[in-house]
Amino acid sequence: MGRNLGIVLGVLAATGIWQGCRDQQKGPEPVFRHDLSEGPRPWNSEAFEPTETDFTFAIISDLNGGERPGVFSRAVAQLNQLDPTFVLSVGDLIDGGTEDELQLQKEWDFFDARADKLQMPFFHLGGNHDLTNVKMREFWARRYGPRYYHFVFDNVLFLMIDSEDYTEDRMQEIYQARDSAIRILDGELEGSYPESTYYRMPERNLGGMGSEQLTYFREVLQQYPDVRWTFLLMHKPLWLRNDGMSLSRDVAPLEALETALEGRKYTVINGHFHRFSHRKRNGMDYMILGTTGGSQVEGDSTAFDHVSLVRMGETPVITHLRMDGILQAEGHLPPAQDPPRP
Repeated sequence: MGRNLGIVLGVLAATGIWQGCRDQQKGPEPVFRHDLSEGPRPWNSEAFEPTETDFTFAIISDLNGGERPGVFSRAVAQLNQLDPTFVLSVGDLIDGGTEDELQLQKEWDFFDARADKLQMPFFHLGGNHDLTNVKMREFWARRYGPRYYHFVFDNVLFLMIDSEDYTEDRMQEIYQARDSAIRILDGELEGSYPESTYYRMPERNLGGMGSEQLTYFREVLQQYPDVRWTFLLMHKPLWLRNDGMSLSRDVAPLEALETALEGRKYTVINGHFHRFSHRKRNGMDYMILGTTGGSQVEGDSTAFDHVSLVRMGETPVITHLRMDGILQAEGHLPPAQDPPRP
């Protein structure tokens, strides 16, 4: 999208209306031509954008927590039509929740078989389904490298944050409690999910960020003090919500990093809840995305499949596109066809 539009607008902007060169010197060949030499004209301006200095990137949200077949494959086809410069994720890319490496291999192969059909770069980020236990963390490291990282594109800084950054002991406690809770939901164990240990854990709704990761991103911010914008992507929110869903924690991990962000323009984006919401915090946009194939609560108007496009000009222009409204030229949705599972 950005690439093709940039070419057209750049040429359109060259000279405006073609009038010829009285001094016989040839100027840039114009694209906009007409034969109206006088009188009213049926357009409102000839001040075309001189050049396109922005770029556009896309974000996908949760696939899992009950993935619905075909949705992500359809999103890939739609993103290829929209043609962003690159695509980011906010985690929960596989079902996960296992220590079986053969199963993990199959699930990641299935995800990558679909993601690799994108015609632009894709950036992985892990969620609680992707980094449920220590073995899954080790599997991620072998396949994708660091769980948290940063990059700069066109003087815009991206912080890709691991919100499952707990000590190994605490990660194991969360994993075991989560596994028991899932068994209760599946009817394999007796009990009530709202009374389970996992349900009462603050980590169920609020992410973790260890001191090593915090130091890393503080140093990154010091390294890039003058970027034109900073985006922070994570799976679980690392900031306290004001809707009573942050459970018992009084302090959120992101607060220390928010101090380092003071005076800087930034946007925070996460997933995890499968419901879209937006709020202002510290005068900046904090948003929770919906789904790109993950489970949804029937009848919840904030639960919908979408991709998010961010056009990065002087400030970001964020547009959330519901997948059921992104149609092919014939007026149909792209096919929702997954490749065979490994």
